[in-house]
Amino acid sequence: MCPFISGVIRFLRVPTADFRFISHFVLIFSEVIQVDIIVGARYLLAGYRLILRPGLRRFFVLPVIVNILLFSAFISLAVGQFDALLSWVLPGGDEWWVSVVRALLWVVFVVASLVVLVFTFTLAANLIAAPFNGFLAEKVAVHLAGTKVRGGNSSAVAEIIPSFLNELRKLSYFIAWAAPILVLAVIPGLNVLFPFIWILFAARSLAQEYLSYPLENDGMKFKEARQRLSEKPMLVLGFGLAVMAATMIPVVNFLVMPAAVAGATALWAGEWKGEKRMNGH
Repeated sequence: MCPFISGVIRFLRVPTADFRFISHFVLIFSEVIQVDIIVGARYLLAGYRLILRPGLRRFFVLPVIVNILLFSAFISLAVGQFDALLSWVLPGGDEWWVSVVRALLWVVFVVASLVVLVFTFTLAANLIAAPFNGFLAEKVAVHLAGTKVRGGNSSAVAEIIPSFLNELRKLSYFIAWAAPILVLAVIPGLNVLFPFIWILFAARSLAQEYLSYPLENDGMKFKEARQRLSEKPMLVLGFGLAVMAATMIPVVNFLVMPAAVAGATALWAGEWKGEKRMNGH
C-alpha cells in the first residue's frame, strides 16, 4: 500500500480491514450508479424503437408536428433577434476585430441557446402537446402489455384543458427550482459550479416531465410521482441525460418528444412495475 495512504489511515485510526471494506463498498456503489445511468439512457433508445412500431406510429404524429413547428419558430426568432442585437451593439465597418468578436459571440450564442433550448423549449413544447403525450403514453402502455392498440386521438382532445392546467403546475415547480440555480451564474466563484448543477437539474427535470405521463395515467399526482421517482435517482438521471443529449442532435430532436414519452412509459413499466419484458428492446 502507498505510504501516503497508510499514513492517512493511521492518522484517521481506521483499521486497514475496515478501510478495504469501505473502498469495496464505494467501488460497488459507483458501479451501481454507472449501470443505472446507462440503463436509464437505454430506455430512450427503446422509445425511438417503440414509436416506429406499426401499431403506434399514428399516435406520435401530432407531438412530432408540435415539436417541429416550435423548434423552427424558436430557431428563426432567436437567430433573427440575436443578429439584430449584434448589429446594434457592434460598430459597423469591415474591421477584422469586429468580425472576430462577432464570430466569438455567435459561438457563445449557439452554446447558450443549446442550454436554454434543451430545458425551456422542451417544457413549452410539452405544455402544448401534453394531452397528446398522455394519450401516447397510454397507448404505449397498452402495446407493452401485449394487447392490440385501438382508437384515435379523440380522447386526447377531451384532455386538453386538464392537461394544460397540470402542465402549468409542473412548470411552476420547475421554475421555483430553476430560479435559485440561475442566480449561481452571476455569483463570482460559485458561477463555475453553475454549468454542472444546471445540467443535473435540467436532466432530472426533463426525466420527471416525461415520466409524469405514464405515472399520471396510473392515477398519480405530480407530487406523488416525484416521490416514486426519487426511489431510483440514477435511473431517472440517466434517462434525463439521454433526452437532453438527443434534443441537441439535429433531426433526432424532431422525434425526441414522442420517443421520450414512449421510453419513459417503458422505463416506468420495466423498472418500477417489474415488467421487464416491457422494456421495448
